[in-house]
Amino acid sequence: MQYRTFPKISDLPISILGFGCMRLPVVDGDPARIDEARAARLLHEAIEGGVNYVDTAYPYHGGQSEPFVGRALKDGYRGRVQLATKCPTFLVQTEGDWERFLDEQVRRLETDTIDFYLLHALTGERWETVKRLGGLRALDHARSDGRITYAGFSFHGSPDAFAEIIEGYDWDFCQIQFNLLDVDFQAGLAGLRLSASRGVGVIAMEPLRGGLLAARPPEPVQSIWARGGRPWPPAEWAWRWVWHHPEVVTALSGMNTEEQLRENLALADVAAPGALSEAELALAAEVRRYYLGRMKVPCTTCGYCMPCPNGVSIPDVFSMVNTTAMFDSREATSGLYKAILVSRGQGADACIECGECEPKCPQAIPIRDALREAHELLG
Repeated sequence: MQYRTFPKISDLPISILGFGCMRLPVVDGDPARIDEARAARLLHEAIEGGVNYVDTAYPYHGGQSEPFVGRALKDGYRGRVQLATKCPTFLVQTEGDWERFLDEQVRRLETDTIDFYLLHALTGERWETVKRLGGLRALDHARSDGRITYAGFSFHGSPDAFAEIIEGYDWDFCQIQFNLLDVDFQAGLAGLRLSASRGVGVIAMEPLRGGLLAARPPEPVQSIWARGGRPWPPAEWAWRWVWHHPEVVTALSGMNTEEQLRENLALADVAAPGALSEAELALAAEVRRYYLGRMKVPCTTCGYCMPCPNGVSIPDVFSMVNTTAMFDSREATSGLYKAILVSRGQGADACIECGECEPKCPQAIPIRDALREAHELLG
């Protein structure tokens, strides 16, 4: 296992592979019923293999991920890892909620201190909520009394919002979606570099784009990778691309099979920063252009269409439509669409076709028509 350090925490080696607890093995396909025996074996094997960063969050697995992690880290494992979890900013409604959620999370995780605590899924709108309801004061208080050690945030908004957030607090780290496709998505490569320039360490989430970059690619992509002359499967190209960037301290993987775990552990032994050649980076860029050329909706997720007066998460809907088109993943993406967006009233089915969003779109997307088509595709 290789290790890197956060710029502001230079005496704490962090494994370049982190264990994400959002996609644990489950029973009978029910995400709220974790297969605890198997999940614990996977987590323990990861720790024995050198992984020392474990990431969970309040809502994962229907709220069951944090309690599972608390139980699984008993018998000495807790002392061998840095434990990360996230405050559900999307559930915060009053100033007292920051304390309420943190106290609940400490109990769930059966720990005195959460090593890495994140404000979850920040966007420009949620950042305004954080500031208005005293979220930054709550972070300061929790750091001073020892309930959390390091403060950060995860991000799902526009590049402009990311720049404002990164400048708005003395962050120790941040977590962004980062993979060989999403260089211009949300924070992207510019956000990675901006973070580094501010001394804020970066954790990469979705390094395999939810597993899609590990699946058997279409023939044109296979041909592109083959020109590299490497015996690497698609997942290895994707991992090596992420770890090529020295700004990435660790990359999270939701490993739910023994095969996935062992393959990732082996890669984390050999992948190095700056190790890809210019020719190999050019192949990755060619793969990116192929996939992005299959996008169905020309949405850049700038967020100018938001907020929707009826709660539709327009950029997320279009992102899922494009994922379906790029990877021929209708069944899998439809499941996520229903579980993540429709269940929260944020799906395209909540659109009342008021048209308020359309004049704001820099890409001139006919949003109402596109949302109707999106729900026909995914709903």
